[in-house]
Amino acid sequence: MSDGIQVGGQDSESQDTTDAAPGTGARKGKAAKGSTDPRQTTGLRVERHFTTAGTDPFDTVEWELRSATIANEKGETVFEQTDVEIPKSWSQLATNVVVSKYFRGHIGTPERERSVRQLIGRVVGKIREWGEQGGYFASEEDAQAYADELTYLLVHQKMAFNSPVWFNLGVENTPQQASACFINSVEDTMESIMDLAKTEAMLFKGGSGTGSNLSTIRSSKEQLAGGGTASGPVSFMRGFDSFAGVVKSGGKTRRAAKMVILNVDHPDVMEFVHCKAAEEKKAWSLIEEGYDGGFNVPGGAYDSVFFQNANHSVRVTDDFMEAAEAGSAWQTKAVTTGEALETLKADQLLREMADAAHICGDPGIQYDTTINRWNPVKNSGRINSSNPCSEYMFLDDTACNLASLNLMTFVGEDGEFQVEDYRRAAGLTILGQEIVVDFADYPTPQIERNSHLYRPLGLGYANLGALLMANGLAYDSDKGRNVAAALTSLMCGEAYRMSAEIAEAMGAFPRYKANRKPFLEVIEMHRDAAYAVPPSGVPTDLLKASRHAWDEALEQGTEHGYKNGQVTVLAPTGTIAFMMDCDTTGVEPDIALVKYKKLVGGGFLKIVNNTVPMALSKLGYSQEEIDEIVAYIDERETIEGAPALRDHHLPVFDCAFRAQNGVRSIHWMGHIRMMGAVQPFLSGAISKTVNMPEDAAVEDVMEAYTEGWKLGLK
Repeated sequence: MSDGIQVGGQDSESQDTTDAAPGTGARKGKAAKGSTDPRQTTGLRVERHFTTAGTDPFDTVEWELRSATIANEKGETVFEQTDVEIPKSWSQLATNVVVSKYFRGHIGTPERERSVRQLIGRVVGKIREWGEQGGYFASEEDAQAYADELTYLLVHQKMAFNSPVWFNLGVENTPQQASACFINSVEDTMESIMDLAKTEAMLFKGGSGTGSNLSTIRSSKEQLAGGGTASGPVSFMRGFDSFAGVVKSGGKTRRAAKMVILNVDHPDVMEFVHCKAAEEKKAWSLIEEGYDGGFNVPGGAYDSVFFQNANHSVRVTDDFMEAAEAGSAWQTKAVTTGEALETLKADQLLREMADAAHICGDPGIQYDTTINRWNPVKNSGRINSSNPCSEYMFLDDTACNLASLNLMTFVGEDGEFQVEDYRRAAGLTILGQEIVVDFADYPTPQIERNSHLYRPLGLGYANLGALLMANGLAYDSDKGRNVAAALTSLMCGEAYRMSAEIAEAMGAFPRYKANRKPFLEVIEMHRDAAYAVPPSGVPTDLLKASRHAWDEALEQGTEHGYKNGQVTVLAPTGTIAFMMDCDTTGVEPDIALVKYKKLVGGGFLKIVNNTVPMALSKLGYSQEEIDEIVAYIDERETIEGAPALRDHHLPVFDCAFRAQNGVRSIHWMGHIRMMGAVQPFLSGAISKTVNMPEDAAVEDVMEAYTEGWKLGLK
């Protein structure tokens, strides 16, 4: 094989496919059964692409000492650490975020980290240690090559792992929780409901988020076994929400993140739909009475009402959406018996959902039939739930560690996208994520067991909006969507190809054999979609590489299986996007060319889009014209009306929000169409905000729900 990481040779049929017992991880030097026992593998050979043997990747960047300082609106310092060592190319924003969020140890003590070298070094060092312990590398030289390649990606801001990796990996006396996303099941018993509350609290403490589908809990319209009426899931949601509100994520200042889902045929679905909107109205009343209207303000309006620490989503089926379109009846069903309890009008229920979302943004919507059509492990179970941001969708009681590639760092000095660098980075990242699976800590034995059995991963990217703008492409355009589709296709195809390559050396995930047929069917669906991407606007080498990746992923997977039950998602990339100096997060367009971010705990940051000059150059403007336009943006905070800017180029600079001094923004359907373009190339789903103008109507929200379903979103 000619792909950067190569197998040392292993017959995948020799793997042990027995279940991993609860609690049996590789931390004690023994890999979970059927996963990565070094006695059964010959490991992977790692060819260098970004680095040279004998050259420290930290020496490929310039370093300097800085202070990391964050002030509040009054100019008061709320965080400061002086003399921190940072790569010279990293912005002050990246410095402030990384030092305040990820450096470990108390400030002023010798244990406090003071250099990005230390931060990246402890994470890469731990992954290398685990990789060697798990038998992932064919030799010591391969282990060193991998550590160098991974360090290069991180220090050059080409990739970043999710926050729990930076919080926890390599920190002594700290659980090595590495996953940001968890899905927890719950049963219709008080013991299970209370266990869920405990599990969630421990996940929040470790810096992770969690989601659950509460449709297993009997409704408030059903009887308890001992007499009386059940409380229903919405009542328990109040308790869950209160716990989430007092547990800070990773011991830092951000509140916990969670998702609550209810199926559209649950008898309490209408109460669920309205519960958050009702609390929103209470908050409005408190604000009118003088309470602080900010979020995460102790004693403020939103701190005094329920459901502010969770995203709510209704799980709908094709049957329901078809009934809503036809104006037909819809029946809710008892949880305990399955009998019909209440008859509703499907279109009216969809309208009630839209009306609540029009008020407070919730509930979101998840398309259950589509989700399970693309489920590669159908024989093992249904996908019922997601993580808080809704990009990780997999079986109950599972976890996913995320990582994101920074698309703009793969743009060369000539302005062309470096396809081979991008492909190699995707493969290297997947290997790092895979190594972590067996060795990380998990909150429950069941999640640990399933993580070893299925090994789902979540590779994604950030900076798509900036990349399209830099190439002179409008976010809401056919060419923009085609490029996004090809980029996503190559990333996912390479991730599955890499997963198949690891499986060749290490054996497929233990539950692959039971799911081989549906798994390969889903891979074929992905590949067919790759060949259906329209070529207009897409660089030829990118389109060719994306299709070739899927051909190889299918060919190698058919022969060897896959190491991972899932490989890609598109996450919101909040904090790590700042760490990588991204202008835009995840799959989002830019919010505005000039924006301000208020920090939880105090302080704010002014963020100016750095992509505009590149875009103007790509579109043929002279340096004098570029300087004039950029100065106009700096003064007016909008590009509309800028001198020398040609009107037909305005769509390239459209953002999610309308500028204070402008009239333009991306139409809300542009957001949905972009998701439709990239969804076929993701194992999971997409964390994506659909931004609507203030004058959007309830009917617009209903249309958004309907179009998302028709475009095949999850």
